[in-house]
Amino acid sequence: MGRPAAPARNADRTARAARMRRGLLRAAGALPLLALVRPAAATPEEMRSAIAQWTGGKTPNDGKVTFDIAKLIDNGNAVPVTIRDDSPMTAQDHVTGIALFNERNPETDIVRFTLTARSGKAEVATRIRLATSQKLVAVARMSDGGYWQQSVDVIVALAACIEGEPM
Repeated sequence: MGRPAAPARNADRTARAARMRRGLLRAAGALPLLALVRPAAATPEEMRSAIAQWTGGKTPNDGKVTFDIAKLIDNGNAVPVTIRDDSPMTAQDHVTGIALFNERNPETDIVRFTLTARSGKAEVATRIRLATSQKLVAVARMSDGGYWQQSVDVIVALAACIEGEPM
């Protein structure tokens, strides 16, 4: 069996090139729409709602939680944060969970940790991404059912998650 005749090969190539051109034109036509589509940013109300959901509707008391994070952040892509509570971590009095919430990232919950009296100390550390300058709230859940919180306002010079400030 030989090769197909030259006109048949040329017709196949021409059809394939036409399909590729049409696909590229469709994709190029959608590009302006991508400029309008941005990841949604959470709002302060959504953050308060997420905290209320995690606390079962209880209002956390201010204090008792130490929140270590830089106030001025050069790059929001990997921000170190440490949250601690000076609970004695005994069977009767310990931290059972620590959660971190934000008001401007696409999602309000950044991270949640579960602790027990056997954790030794109520301290967690991680790196987070921050979309823009915003308020962060760390909440500690106690074994007696109480909640404590600490908030901090941070300024992010180079945003992560989204480009530019949300409107």
